[in-house]
Amino acid sequence: MNLVIFTFGYKSFSELSQHQTPLALTFLLTVLLRYSEANSNCRVPKLVSAKELGERKIIELILDSLEQMPNMPLPFGDDASAVDLGADKLAVINMDMLVGKTDVPKTMSIWQAARKAVIMNISDLAAKGAQPLALLASIGAPPDMTKTDIQQIGRGLNAGAREYNAYILGGDTNEASDLIISCMALGVCSKHQLLRRSGAKPGDYVAVTGSFGKTASGLKILMNGLSAPEDNGTLVDSVLMPKARIKEGLALSQSSLATASIDSSDGLAWSLHEISQASNVGFLIDELPVAPEAERFAEIHGFDPVELALYGGEEYELLVTIKPSLWQEAKTAVETVDGKLIKVGHATEKKKLLLQTDEKTVSIDARGWEHFKTA
Repeated sequence: MNLVIFTFGYKSFSELSQHQTPLALTFLLTVLLRYSEANSNCRVPKLVSAKELGERKIIELILDSLEQMPNMPLPFGDDASAVDLGADKLAVINMDMLVGKTDVPKTMSIWQAARKAVIMNISDLAAKGAQPLALLASIGAPPDMTKTDIQQIGRGLNAGAREYNAYILGGDTNEASDLIISCMALGVCSKHQLLRRSGAKPGDYVAVTGSFGKTASGLKILMNGLSAPEDNGTLVDSVLMPKARIKEGLALSQSSLATASIDSSDGLAWSLHEISQASNVGFLIDELPVAPEAERFAEIHGFDPVELALYGGEEYELLVTIKPSLWQEAKTAVETVDGKLIKVGHATEKKKLLLQTDEKTVSIDARGWEHFKTA
């Protein structure tokens, strides 16, 4: 039997005897310490920090404490949540938070940061095939933030929303020690058009809406002072001005062409693992979509382009699975709205995630961006 013993910091009877302690408390502590010394199974509980837990474990602990709403159209853990409105309509809701210290590079303007806070949310709606309608924004502002800064937040929020035909309806403000912009986005879609993470089947093609590795390269330029003369502008712009693939998501959902979908902002590798877990399939990736700009950057500075593409994050591309018989139709549907759909591999019955190159086949690790754990 494990018994928790609290001894007020005293580790032994001899240590207790060296301090002046009221008689009653001395007696109580003596009993507890003698029992503790005689029972090796007695232990003092260890407090686990948020850093040790990591973002995903924190989410899991909170979700375990919640009572789940009956008949949820999307389960806990998907890109967004949904509520049945009746008449074949769903309200798709998402919330994401931007924090200055962890999400805003020093060279990113306040306007760009506010716009990014909107894009983060719109991208999750895109992954579910929902048309964005409106957003609410809660803003935590440091006391020394200027009037101009606050105006730039408002303009950035508005620019991000209007870029995707949505509106900011209001929100809340408060004082904070760091810049915080937390948005809640609302979108709508038909029940039968909702894209989940859980529909992939063995044999389905895996596809993405763009190449990977640019944002990881751009962050190294911004944070570490590196450069890529030919591609500096493109790589930095991928960080400062991200884009949500809403047109592509709507094209695939409205034509019912994707079997599963996820936003890739936590990294391509982690997104593959998320769909693998939700759909109970594995993946063989045989055409990794490394951006040419990332390849050139990696060659200049001695980085691994595969590492940049798989584990960087912040791309905001969509990762989808599609039945082989519908591949050409899906590709055409996305191209019709001026998007791209790039086939990168296929789903497998064996639940392993593998990357196949000309030289070898290696496992794809379950890692990517994670608050508290990612340096």
